[in-house]
Amino acid sequence: MANGFGASRSPRPGAISNWLLSVAFLVLVMVIVGGITRLTESGLSIAHWKPISGILPPLNQQQWMVEFDAYRTTTEFQTVNQAMGLAEFKQIYFWEYVHRLLGRLIGLAFALPLLWFMWRRAIPKGFGIRLAGILALGGLQGGIGWWMVVSGLVGRTDVSHVRLAIHLLTALLIFAALIWTALDLRALARDNRARPARITLVAVVALLLLYTQMALGAFTAGLRAGYAFSSWPKMGDEWFPAATPMLSPAWHNLIDNPIVVQFTHRWFAFLVAAALGVLAMRAAKQGGRASGRAVAGLLVLQILLGISTLMSGVDIGIAVAHQGVATLLLGASVSAAHALGTRKRY
Repeated sequence: MANGFGASRSPRPGAISNWLLSVAFLVLVMVIVGGITRLTESGLSIAHWKPISGILPPLNQQQWMVEFDAYRTTTEFQTVNQAMGLAEFKQIYFWEYVHRLLGRLIGLAFALPLLWFMWRRAIPKGFGIRLAGILALGGLQGGIGWWMVVSGLVGRTDVSHVRLAIHLLTALLIFAALIWTALDLRALARDNRARPARITLVAVVALLLLYTQMALGAFTAGLRAGYAFSSWPKMGDEWFPAATPMLSPAWHNLIDNPIVVQFTHRWFAFLVAAALGVLAMRAAKQGGRASGRAVAGLLVLQILLGISTLMSGVDIGIAVAHQGVATLLLGASVSAAHALGTRKRY
C-alpha cells in the first residue's frame, strides 16, 4: 500500500518525532491557559462556537457590543456579573479567546505537517493510523470543549465540572499519545530495527492512578472545592469535617461533594506518588534514568505546589503552576513508562 498511511518511500522518523514533541509543547501551553481561563472564570465569555469566523477577535466597538450582548444572555451574567462593564468583559474575553485560538493553532500545527509527511510518504510503516487517531482525537476535543461551555450558558453559573474533567483528560490523553509516539519514532530513528515500546502492568497502574488524580483535580477546580479549606494537613481542626453534608447514593460524594472531593484529592495524591515512585525506579533500572529522575523531582514539586495552592487560598499563580507541573509530570511518567517497555536488542 503506497500511501501516507502505508509503506513509506523515504521514512523520516526523527523529523516526525521532533514535530510531535513541538505539538506536545503547544498542548502543554494550552492546558496552562485553560487553567488560567478556569481560575479567572473566563470560560463563558464567548457564548457561541464559530470555528472559522471566530478566529478574529472583535475589531471595533460595535463588534465588542455584539459579543458583550451575547454574554449578557447567560445565567452567569444575569446572576453573578450584572454589574460588569465592557472593560471587565474584555479582560475575561481575552483568556477564553486565547484558549480557543491555541486550539485552532494546535489543529493546524498537527494537520498541515501530517499532510506534508503523507504527501512525501515519509511516515514509517505502522505509524500512519496512530497519527490519524491523534488527529481524530484532536477534532473530538474541539467538540468536547464546546459541549462543556454549553453546559454553563443557561440555568447555571459555571460549566459542568464533569465535562470540564473530560475536556482536561482528553487534552492530557492527546499530550501523552504525542509523547509516546514521538519516543517510538526517536528509537526508530536511532535503529531502524527498533519496535514500538510495550505498555507494562506497572505503567498501566501508575498512569491510571495519575489520571484519576488529575480527574479529581479537575473536579476540585470545577466545584471550587479548593476554597473549602485552606489549612494543611487537617481540614480546619479535623482530618475530615464531621459536619460535612453527605449525598446519596454515597458514590456521588466522590464527584459532586466539594469537601469530599478536596479530601480525596489531598490524600489520593500519596497513593499516586507511591505508584509513580515504583515506575520511576523500574524505569531507571531499565535504562530510563533521566525520565525516572524527572518523575521523582516533578512529583515532589507537584505535592508542594498542591499544598501551597490550598494554603494560599488558591492563589492563581500557584494554582496554574500546579496544573502545569501536573502536565509535565504526566509527560515524564509517559517517558518512564516508555523506557520500561522498550525492547532491548542484545
